[in-house]
Amino acid sequence: MIRVVIVDDHKILTEGLKGLIDGSGSAIVVGVAHSAAECRLSLGFWKPDVLLLDVGLPDISGLDFCKEVKTQFPAINVLALTTHDEYSIVRQMLDNGASGYLIKNAMTEEVLAGIQAVAAGGTFLCHEVDLLLKRPREKHIWLTERERELLKLIAEGLTNGEIADRIFLSPETIKSYRKNLLLKLDAKNTAVLVRIAIEQKLIG
Repeated sequence: MIRVVIVDDHKILTEGLKGLIDGSGSAIVVGVAHSAAECRLSLGFWKPDVLLLDVGLPDISGLDFCKEVKTQFPAINVLALTTHDEYSIVRQMLDNGASGYLIKNAMTEEVLAGIQAVAAGGTFLCHEVDLLLKRPREKHIWLTERERELLKLIAEGLTNGEIADRIFLSPETIKSYRKNLLLKLDAKNTAVLVRIAIEQKLIG
C-alpha cells in the first residue's frame, strides 16, 4: 500500500483527494497538512512514499518547500498538484526535485496513475503538462499590469529600493516581483530580462 501525504490549503480539495486515494485500494492517505509549517511538524512521523504538494501554499512557495523536502527526505517522491500550468513553474518544480506534475482539474485516473508512477520511482506528467513541455516555447508572455510597470522601471535601471519608493511597495515585495519576472521570462539575470522584455515588446 502506497503511503500518501497531501499538502494543500484547500480543505474541500484535500477531503476529495483523501476519499479518492483511500478508496483506490492501492494507496492510503497517512497525513494531511494545510501549510508547509504544518507538514514540517509531522513529515518525519508520517514517512510517506508520495507527497502530493500544492505549489501555492499560504506560508512559503511549494517550489521552495519541494527543494527542502527532497534535501531532508530524499526517499520521498514529490508529486506537484497545482492550478499553475506555466512552463517556467513546471520546469522549476521539476528542477527542484518533483517527480511528477498534476493540474488540479486532472482526471481521477491521472491522479492515481501519478501516485503509482512516482511511488515506483518513475516520473509522471498529466496530459496537459506533458503537452506543455513538448510544445515549442510560446512567444506570448502574459504579465499583470503591475509586472509591466515594474519591468519598465527595471529597464530604466532603477534599484529595488528606488522602485519601492516609486510605486509605494516594500523593497522585499519588489525583490519577490523581480524574482517572479525572471522566472516567467526565463531570464538568468536583469540584463537578459530587459533584453527579452524589449524583444517581446512587453515594454513600450
